[in-house]
Amino acid sequence: MSRFFGEVRQLGYVVHDIEKEMKHWTEVLGVGPFYYAERVPVQNFHYQGKPSPIEVSVALANSGPLQIELIQQRNDAPSMYKRFLDEGRTGLQHIAYWTEDFDNDVARLDKQGLIVGMSGDVGDKGRYVYYETETHPGTIIELSEVAGPKGRLFKLIREASQGWDGSDPVRKFPDLSTL
Repeated sequence: MSRFFGEVRQLGYVVHDIEKEMKHWTEVLGVGPFYYAERVPVQNFHYQGKPSPIEVSVALANSGPLQIELIQQRNDAPSMYKRFLDEGRTGLQHIAYWTEDFDNDVARLDKQGLIVGMSGDVGDKGRYVYYETETHPGTIIELSEVAGPKGRLFKLIREASQGWDGSDPVRKFPDLSTL
């Protein structure tokens, strides 16, 4: 556990072919099922303080309490994902910590001098921020709000992984407004 952020709750992999990666994770590594959104409804996305019209696909699954996130950016909008790929890298890009007290945790991290690289939100109480903390590949820090529907989605994904028998390996994201 990090004494600054709590438990690492998610590993985020930036990939070129999300369908291929879901197949690898489910068939080779036995992790699943994945919940997949071909186009995540990202709002208020900013990269280095400027609006950016990002389009991403996301797949989420759990291995025990640890969530695996696969991300494929679908356009050329500026982002930390695009920068990662443009540098010739794929794979682990960030580690995420979850919070139900987003505003206070962001304020605390700002006081610690962390620099925001990108931020946005997905639905009600689904804000996230990525910090410019990469001193070693894969060490970008994401702080993700999980107080509302997004938190309930993450719970559903974890519960689906418990005792998963390999059937129905890729499932559609449910509508967050119904959670």
